[in-house]
Amino acid sequence: MILTFTPNPSTDATLSVETLRRGEVARAISATREAGGKGVNVAHAVAKAGQPTLAVVPCGDNDPFKLAADRLGLPIVTIPVEGTIRTNTAITESDGTTTKVNEPGPEYTPDIQREFLETIDAHSSQCKAVVMAGSLPSGAPTDLYATLTRELRSRLDEHVLVAVDTSDEPLVKLGQQLESAAPDVLKPNAFELAQLVGADGNALESSAANGNYTEIIEAAKTLIRRGAKEILVTLGGAGACLVTADSAWAATPPPTDVKSTVGAGDSSLAGYIMARTQGLAFDQCLRTAVAYGSAAAGLPGTGIPSPDDINLAQTRVVAIDS
Repeated sequence: MILTFTPNPSTDATLSVETLRRGEVARAISATREAGGKGVNVAHAVAKAGQPTLAVVPCGDNDPFKLAADRLGLPIVTIPVEGTIRTNTAITESDGTTTKVNEPGPEYTPDIQREFLETIDAHSSQCKAVVMAGSLPSGAPTDLYATLTRELRSRLDEHVLVAVDTSDEPLVKLGQQLESAAPDVLKPNAFELAQLVGADGNALESSAANGNYTEIIEAAKTLIRRGAKEILVTLGGAGACLVTADSAWAATPPPTDVKSTVGAGDSSLAGYIMARTQGLAFDQCLRTAVAYGSAAAGLPGTGIPSPDDINLAQTRVVAIDS
């Protein structure tokens, strides 16, 4: 089982327009609303692949989010909270440009951490991986992911993968505690990697787009030396880079008609974790990650791909001297 935890889930609304101009009326060509949040999206991809999964979310049983998750057929465990799950709105233009507006969610309470860990204990014998992902709700300690990573390492078998995908202050706080709270897998994009090591995200992304992964590998190696085991750096249209203690690989995506980038990074992480739990070699895990992310970008809205959508054959992976 791949179990995911999304502390700050959302109902994802996607509006498709021809062109968005600030200060003008935009008429939507289409509109969708579905259960989302980074860990929820990961679990959705795993479920669509027919693999066992469980999404843990703070949410009331009668919240519209829970109803939307049920419509997806997504196995879910809810942790009761006060208030309604937030709505995140993505506006996608015909050229693939996406603008997002994210609302605040319900307040954090210590019960969220306690009940998540109780769920972990109840399913520990089935877990092959735990993915903790997304922003933190208002009132949550900014080092929550570091705290939970330590807790998971004390409760789970050493072979269970622990992955974290977050950004900004929660990511920085996790980075400061890698020596004692390093997850097995970190999935930053170029800008988040820069946040962790004090680099220039634009420079990292630009170098990768030009086929130069040296700076990304050096930055990721810094995190590896501090305790992380696998750094999966997603690079948008440039693909992704995977760095471990001994090796590094880069992957470029197959031809893709980009419709929406919402959920692409989450799909990449889902593909990677599924491949890892199946025992595939690291380069094939990276190939699967990029194929999944590209397939998601080719779908409208928060498009979560199924195995039939991915193009492994045209996803190229090369080993990089590290």
